[in-house]
Amino acid sequence: MPNIKGTRLNKFISQSGYCSRRQADVYIENGQVKLNGRKARVGDLVYSGNEVMVNGFSLDVKVDVPPIFILLNKPAGITSTTEKGVKENIVDFVNYPERIFPIGRLDKDSQGLIFLTNDGDIVNKILRSGNKHEKEYLVTLDKRITDSSLDQMRKGIPMLGTTTKKCKIEKEGPFIFRIHLIQGLNRQIRRMCDYVGYEVKKLERINIMGISSDGLKEGEWRSATSAEIDLIYSATENSNSESEKTKSAPNRTQDQKKGSKSSEPKRKNLSNKSKFKSNAAADKGKLKSPVFKSKKHTSKRKNSRK
Repeated sequence: MPNIKGTRLNKFISQSGYCSRRQADVYIENGQVKLNGRKARVGDLVYSGNEVMVNGFSLDVKVDVPPIFILLNKPAGITSTTEKGVKENIVDFVNYPERIFPIGRLDKDSQGLIFLTNDGDIVNKILRSGNKHEKEYLVTLDKRITDSSLDQMRKGIPMLGTTTKKCKIEKEGPFIFRIHLIQGLNRQIRRMCDYVGYEVKKLERINIMGISSDGLKEGEWRSATSAEIDLIYSATENSNSESEKTKSAPNRTQDQKKGSKSSEPKRKNLSNKSKFKSNAAADKGKLKSPVFKSKKHTSKRKNSRK
């Protein structure tokens, strides 16, 4: 008998390289996705022979595409979005020749390390707090920080209808502290500081899942090394990529009749057992990928000196 198992629509879109699963769900909810000419719904399944269109673009799943991971030291003022209509968006800033998108967000007024990739399947695995992937930040405040305020933030701060998870915080100086988070609530660090009476003057992310921004100046980016890619895939190997919303029963519709075989492509194994592991030993030394600087950032810095 033929395999009639379909692929979840958000996964199909992410595997096409168009965007992450999370962003795909946003497009679906906003009515920007069509499945076989009709408006798609979250949870729809895609079968072989189905047509999927996002914002007017017809999508095909790309098979055996090697993963791209970019490490960018994002300057303040750049917006972490793929929307071309947004001025100073992160995709135009990096200007990479292949389609990539950011993993998560770093506020426009914040700076530091952010990943960009073409692997939409891994985005939620990194972002979901339940998977406990740590991010590290340096925070500069408007006045001297007290130990009691730091202790209050360590234990948890109420915000957005919940309480922040307990976290590790280290005092680095009179105005600066280091914080390690596995959550990513909207403007979480700024809200935490505001709750205890401080204003954030500078917020910089310096580490994601053990990968550091060391060696990247503001506005510079480079490709992840083999060892770094291996670390990302091995760290997310047992992580869950599905949100509670997308775990609901899939919508089995007439689209199933339009194809008899699964649209699930045969993809290369990109886990820690992949081809990148063979080069990991070389990367453990000082060898790094070439560093690039955005032309836009360079010109902006020059103009600022006038």
